Amino acid sequence: MENTLSEYMPIIIFMIVAFVISGLFVLANYLVAVNNPDPEKNSAYECGFEQFGDSRMKFDVRFYLVTLLFIIFDLEVAFLFPWSVTFGTLGLLGFVSMMIFLGVLTIGFIYEWKKGALEWQ
Repeated sequence: MENTLSEYMPIIIFMIVAFVISGLFVLANYLVAVNNPDPEKNSAYECGFEQFGDSRMKFDVRFYLVTLLFIIFDLEVAFLFPWSVTFGTLGLLGFVSMMIFLGVLTIGFIYEWKKGALEWQ
């Protein structure tokens, strides 16, 4: 039991050091930073004009579709990197399973394309 716990000691030490350093940075920022707000600092800066309407307004469903598409293709890349690293040891079964996975994603992409989810009008 003690041998198993000693294998995790570098990870535990790393996490403690990371939390201490990040806490020190936050504390230093709180102590050193100058808090001098003025109207220019408090003005709207992301889009350049003041807010109009309710902040809880309904969004178009296309935003959610694009988000889902991004997640799908992000997961595809996340699965492709480990697969490509171990490609030589996986054999034919690894190749066929990844081709099936990519085929399903391609069919989903074609479906979204045909439905017009990628069109902004």
